[in-house]
Amino acid sequence: MSARNPAVALLLAAFWLAPAAEAQFETRSSFYLGPQSPYSMVVGDFNRDGIPDLAVPGTSGGNVEILLGNGDGTFRHGSTYAVATAFHAATASLRRNGILDLVIAGADTDDIYVLLGNGDGTFQPPSAYPTTAESRMVILGSFTGSGNIDVLNLEGVSTQGAVCNCVEALPGNGDGTFGAPVTTPVPYNIDGSAMGAADFNGDGKEDVAVGGGFLGANQVDILLGNGDGTFSADGYYPLGATPSSVTPGYFTSDVTKADLAISNGGAVSILLGNGDGTFQQAANYTATNAEWVTAQDLNGDGKVDLAVANSGEVLKESAAADVLYGNGDGTFQPEVVYPIPGRVTAYYVAASDLNNDGKPDLAVVDFLGQHVFTLLNTGAATFSPTAPLSFEKQLLGTTSSPITTTITNNGTTEMAFSSVECSGAPFHVTGNTCAGNLAPGAQCSITSDYTAKATGLASGTITITDSASSKPQFIELVGQGTTLGISPDKLLFPAQKVGTQSQSRTIHLTNVGGATITFDYPIGVFGLDNQDFPQSNNCGLSLGPKASCMITIMFAPQRKGSSSAYIEMEDNSGVIPQYVPLSGRGE
Repeated sequence: MSARNPAVALLLAAFWLAPAAEAQFETRSSFYLGPQSPYSMVVGDFNRDGIPDLAVPGTSGGNVEILLGNGDGTFRHGSTYAVATAFHAATASLRRNGILDLVIAGADTDDIYVLLGNGDGTFQPPSAYPTTAESRMVILGSFTGSGNIDVLNLEGVSTQGAVCNCVEALPGNGDGTFGAPVTTPVPYNIDGSAMGAADFNGDGKEDVAVGGGFLGANQVDILLGNGDGTFSADGYYPLGATPSSVTPGYFTSDVTKADLAISNGGAVSILLGNGDGTFQQAANYTATNAEWVTAQDLNGDGKVDLAVANSGEVLKESAAADVLYGNGDGTFQPEVVYPIPGRVTAYYVAASDLNNDGKPDLAVVDFLGQHVFTLLNTGAATFSPTAPLSFEKQLLGTTSSPITTTITNNGTTEMAFSSVECSGAPFHVTGNTCAGNLAPGAQCSITSDYTAKATGLASGTITITDSASSKPQFIELVGQGTTLGISPDKLLFPAQKVGTQSQSRTIHLTNVGGATITFDYPIGVFGLDNQDFPQSNNCGLSLGPKASCMITIMFAPQRKGSSSAYIEMEDNSGVIPQYVPLSGRGE
């Protein structure tokens, strides 16, 4: 199944103009997972073809979905494994044979699960290893001094109600099996919610930072590794909100001192390491709706940057991948927002070269919408907008207004265009100045439109071959066609005295198609102020070919101030649902 077919959610695109930077990320594809409700994912080459794949654990249904990479930033379905409800997973070659295995954090059982890889993208059935309580997160590393890969498990409450609130190290045997857990309580009276591991004090032993909160106190605890699977408390650092991720990295030029980036609420907190297990107090950077932070050099300047999963606000704000570009001295530039169009809830972001062009890309999981979104790194070619071009719904046989994409050469050398091609029969390139060479700092534009030739969702691409990337770059195109004509498509009533009723206004519905339109339920007015807009109609539950009907609306405000509502129609005309906004003001 190709992932270059955006979901209907992409029709609600919000276009942002990102500030100039040496790298830019553009939403290119979405992949529907099914009823997974994913909270995170794991990136790895599970079938050893040199192309990154994904393992996506689900919080709904208890499945782990394997998505195999196609090498262009899209994915296809692999295998699905029934394991347990899980928020997090991790991958490594547990048997040190070059084949990646999976460890799943069981969130509804007192177990972790190990799936040994076969090297072809499939895995053996899961094996359960008991833990004291339900798992909140697992990470892999060397915590017991054996030289094998161990599992470190952050735990909360057991399925039997016992409270652990601990980290447990499960010693690896080197063959993909694990021993009994070694337990260390999370200190300083917090409930652990996230963790990250690195050598914080330079003694060659893995340490762990655990973020959490309790009764309004939010902080990150430092636990220094003893080398035997146990840890010793070594202080804590206050934070502004409960952490959702703890990410170690090296944010200065001193690679002997591990630092921390912690997502908490609307900020990313940076704690610079002193190299002895202690840290400087947190410096906070605005990161809208921050859920997860990933540290990697995204623009190729040798400085570590931060990619943040911006969850958005359901029905209010588009989710996004936010990037804070690093200055190389432990400080970061203000966030740059790369939106993911639609009603998306982004809880996790991973960075990997998904299209094999030598530049790291971003993959984001959508919890409520159950998708994986790919944002490809366009390098020196800066696109505006960065989101797919989403055309307004079009009546069958009509053509949309044109939309223009601007490309800026954000590099230091000329960029050469060799071709611009459009695929997808309903879409057309109507203007193109992106030909030949583009000087540094210069801009060119590509304009396209959409003609509704069939009802329902339509998608296409504009493929651009240029010297900014070793692979073709794409502009995603999304449109929807309908046979239901609505005129007018919104009503704004003049101010009306409270307790009186306006003159009636009429909305005409016309079926321009050759098949009957059926309505799922009677047409009505919905919304908070629906009582202010009485209506009647002669439409019934069906509208025959070439037939019309009318909806009569009045405005009868019951209070002073603005009123708003909408007429909603769910039908088989190609766009589900369709709305007619209604507004007025009572005086």
